[in-house]
Amino acid sequence: MQDIFKDVMAYIERVDEVDLQHLYIDGSKFEANANKYTWVWKKAAEKSRYRLFAKITELLEDMNGTLAYTGLKIETNTEYTPDGLEAILSRYVFYCHVDEKEFVSGRGHRKSREQRYYEKLKEYTEKLKEYAVKIKTCGPDRNSYSKTDPDATFMRMKRDYMGNDQLLPAYNIQTGVADEYIAVADVIQHRSDMDCFVPLMEKFHEIYGFYSKYPIADAGYGSFNNYLFCQEHGMEKYMKFLVYKKETKDEKYHNDPFRAVNFRTNEKGQLICPNGKAFHFAYRKPAKGNQYGRQEEYYTCEDCRGCPYAEKCKKTDRNRTIRLNEELSSMHKEAVENLESIHGALLRMNRSIQTEGTFGILKYGRWYKRTVRRGLDSVRLELFLVSIGHNLYKFHNKQMRLTKAA
Repeated sequence: MQDIFKDVMAYIERVDEVDLQHLYIDGSKFEANANKYTWVWKKAAEKSRYRLFAKITELLEDMNGTLAYTGLKIETNTEYTPDGLEAILSRYVFYCHVDEKEFVSGRGHRKSREQRYYEKLKEYTEKLKEYAVKIKTCGPDRNSYSKTDPDATFMRMKRDYMGNDQLLPAYNIQTGVADEYIAVADVIQHRSDMDCFVPLMEKFHEIYGFYSKYPIADAGYGSFNNYLFCQEHGMEKYMKFLVYKKETKDEKYHNDPFRAVNFRTNEKGQLICPNGKAFHFAYRKPAKGNQYGRQEEYYTCEDCRGCPYAEKCKKTDRNRTIRLNEELSSMHKEAVENLESIHGALLRMNRSIQTEGTFGILKYGRWYKRTVRRGLDSVRLELFLVSIGHNLYKFHNKQMRLTKAA
C-alpha cells in the first residue's frame, strides 16, 4: 500500500507541481479498535515481578531445608528466569521422585510436602512467564499496551467522551502535508510528538529519496535530538521549542537577569551572576534522552551567602547550580531567527491552516476518528488508504476548479 501511495503522490506531484521542500508536520491521537479497560502497565509488571522474585527465593530456601539430608542445594538469586525455574523444577522432580499421577486434591485429602513445593514452584514459573511476556510486549519505548490490541498504547485524548479523563488505547497518527496533500503519513506508538519527528522524516526519505529542506512543526517537536537530526541531514530548523512563546513574547522572561543565558562573562570566561559572584565548573552529565551522546555542563556559584537576590535567584539554601548546553542554546537562537523572519511567519501561518485543516477533514469531514483495524501494520495500511483517498479528493477538486476557471 505504501508503494501505491508513492505512485499516486508521484503522479500528483508531477501534474500539480507539489512543493515537497516545505513540509508541514503535525500529529493527532486516534483511538484504537481495542477494549477500553484492557490496559497492561509495564511498571506494574516490573514491580510485581520483583515481588515474585522474593517469593521464589523464600520458596527455594524452604525447599533447601527439606533437601539438606540429601546433600543437595538449590542456588538462590535476586532474579530468576522462567527457563531457570523450569530447570530447577525438572531436577526437583528427578531427585525427589515426584509423580504427578500420585497427586491428590479436594476435601479429605492431604497434599504431600513435595506436591506442595512442586505446585507452588510451577505456579511461580507460569506467573514469571506472564510478566516476561508483558514487559517484552511493551518494549523499551512504551509503558503500556492493550490486551485486545497489543500494538496500541494508552494515551490521554483531547476529547474524552467517557467524561472521566480516562486513558484510552490509541495510536499517534503523524502526517506531513505539502500543498494540501498528505505527502507522508505514519502510525507511531509514542505518546509524545517529540519522539515522532525522526521516524516521520525517515519515512519521508524512504518514499521520496530526500529530506524536505523546510520541516515546519509546532512546539511539540522542538527538541535537542530533532534539531541535531535536521542539522545532520541538511534541513532548516523551523520547529518551535517548548518555551518559544515565552522567549519571543514575554519580555520579562526574556530579559530576566537571573536566567543563566543572560549572565555576563568576565575576562577569564567565567559566568558572573547579578551579585558579581563567579560560577565554577562542577561536572558534566549526559543530556536526558539524548541519542547523540551529548553532555550538559553544570556550574556552581562560588558563594551565595548573604546574597540580596537569593529569593529571586534560587530556591534552596545551597549555592546555586546552573545547567548549560551552549549547543542547544545556539539552536534555539537559530530557530527563533528562522521563525520570526517574514518567511518563517508565513510558514507558521500556513502550517496551522494546512495541517489542522487536513485533520479537520479526516476527523469531521470523513468521520475518521477511530481506527477500524487492529495491529500496527494493519493500522498503517488503513492510514495509507485514507491518505490516498484524501489526496485524490484534493486533486480532483483542484482539477475541477481549473476546468471551470478555463
